[in-house]
Amino acid sequence: MHIENKHFVVDTGPDFRQQMLTMHAQRLDAVLLTHEHKDHIGGLDEVRSFNFKQGEAMNIYAYERVINRLKIEYAYAFEEIKYPGVPNLEVHPIDKEPFEIQGIPIIPIEVLHYKLPVLGFRFQDFTYITDAKTIAPEELEKIEGSKVLVLNGLQKAPHISHLTLQEAIDVVHSLKQRPEITYLTHISHTLGKHEDVEAELPDYIRLAYDNLTVEL
Repeated sequence: MHIENKHFVVDTGPDFRQQMLTMHAQRLDAVLLTHEHKDHIGGLDEVRSFNFKQGEAMNIYAYERVINRLKIEYAYAFEEIKYPGVPNLEVHPIDKEPFEIQGIPIIPIEVLHYKLPVLGFRFQDFTYITDAKTIAPEELEKIEGSKVLVLNGLQKAPHISHLTLQEAIDVVHSLKQRPEITYLTHISHTLGKHEDVEAELPDYIRLAYDNLTVEL
């Protein structure tokens, strides 16, 4: 995510390295983590290349609970005496209160992934939410006015911890000020073929895809 010459990443899944190579990413200022599940933190080790290139620690923003999990999953990165070449991480605990990264305001949006609190983030007119099943009214209000919304929509069948396609559509329609465009992400192969699903959707709701670029 490129905002005012700052470069952010939300989550570092196992394919993080490939994504950065594909995007020809030259700099990364911060990583914001939504939660501690492996498909969202499994690529964190790969920030080492940015440590080396930039000559500084990588700033990581997450719930205290998530940071504690990182210290277990990546214990070698938090040892007092570090082995040369391990990730250099500077962790910053956050909660639901707005904060800034190098002058860029960010609004956390808390959703429930079954019973697990997970953070989404709003960057100016762009809001990103993944792994949501339930979004409280006060958190929905934080989305209002977004021009672009990225929201998870796993599949058509009911699921215990993810929004279904219809539930994601219902979230969009529940907003008083509908985003100009909503992209559905965190999609299962069971949802169906891209063109078939999009044919069922209104033109202001589309399916996200690899290397999608959004300009505001």
